[in-house]
Amino acid sequence: MANLKEVRVPDLGGSSNVPVIELLIAVGDTVSLDQSIVTLESDKATMEVPSPVAGIVKELKARVGDTLSEGDLVALIEVAGATPVATPIPEPVPAEAKVEPPPAEPPATLVAREIVPVPAGDAPHAGPAVRQLARQLGVTLAQVQGTGRGGRIVREDVTDHVKRTLSNDSVAPAVPAFTGGQNLLPWPKIDFAKFGEIEEQALGRIPKLSAANLARNWAVIPHVTQHDQADITDLESFRVALNKEADGPRLTMLAFLMKASAVLLRTFPRFNASLDASGETLTLKKYVHIGFAADTPQGLVVPVVRDIDRKGIREIAEETASLARKAREGQLTASDMQGGCFTISSLGGIGGTAFTPIVNAPEVAILGVSRASMQPVWNGDTFLPRLMLPTSLSYDHRVIDGADAARFSAALTCLLADFRRVLL
Repeated sequence: MANLKEVRVPDLGGSSNVPVIELLIAVGDTVSLDQSIVTLESDKATMEVPSPVAGIVKELKARVGDTLSEGDLVALIEVAGATPVATPIPEPVPAEAKVEPPPAEPPATLVAREIVPVPAGDAPHAGPAVRQLARQLGVTLAQVQGTGRGGRIVREDVTDHVKRTLSNDSVAPAVPAFTGGQNLLPWPKIDFAKFGEIEEQALGRIPKLSAANLARNWAVIPHVTQHDQADITDLESFRVALNKEADGPRLTMLAFLMKASAVLLRTFPRFNASLDASGETLTLKKYVHIGFAADTPQGLVVPVVRDIDRKGIREIAEETASLARKAREGQLTASDMQGGCFTISSLGGIGGTAFTPIVNAPEVAILGVSRASMQPVWNGDTFLPRLMLPTSLSYDHRVIDGADAARFSAALTCLLADFRRVLL
């Protein structure tokens, strides 16, 4: 008998019903151990499912446009060296249909999944992320022509539809709901090549996802940014001394910023909250998970360190370094980027004196940090050289008023100036 092995979806970090965007193998292909066989794309990450065995693909159980969860069957692979047995290829099954286990297989070995039928009037193939984008932009998917495999609607189809609608002067622009009814001008169309040599580059998946999220957050959230400066002269000396005293993970200023922010999220609970889509319900969180913006060759990602308030500086530094390394190598999972309460974006290693970070919805605040510089500071008698760290606190003005933001910012500078206060 053929030695057929099942390939199932591994742990997705809590995600479910993740769309299949690409099949990397076909029936009859020879695959090696850990070779990627299918690509899944959630709202926050792209994941590839590896083959746990080497062999020949005998049957595919997933199609582009299907949605998969942990444990779902993806393919049957005949292990290398086993006697080949012809396996019939099943008839194509619509993505919206319920996938039933073949009667010849024991039901206990299969995980059946139910795919929610597409509502009448919607396009037949579109993943959850695309449907969410369409809802945000006020687009009816039935009016969008899909260019993906099998007519599947992809993100570019939705955005191109909006551009075409806005550029059509014969009809009123279909303004997204979150713009507050602004009568936006159509995006300018310019032939840049007539002015000189150009080069066009397609955006990768992560920049595309980031662009959509940033555009929504900037348009929906009424941003205000509170700028301040923290005297970190003593803290920086303490950090440098600790790094010289012991081996282990290098202590960065980010670890101290995360710990100080965790203390303040307990003191100012409205900063550790989320506002629902209706703007009527505020969820106050009893846990403290903090994300940090990581710049990678693939684009900007935000890994999350959990339970910051329960961890020491060295543990925070170690986890931050590990997540940053995974981000650079493209190994972050969906769970690594979920559950954040507050985000820190540090540009200190690059430069600048201040900036306006965009709130990472559904969070309500984000802390931006620029490069520290030595400045003369008046102490009442004389000017002293002090290392000053610029901070930029952006917040959702629907949830946080200016006075509380100023108090939060002032309290942060106080903690950074004398880190012993974190113990109080």
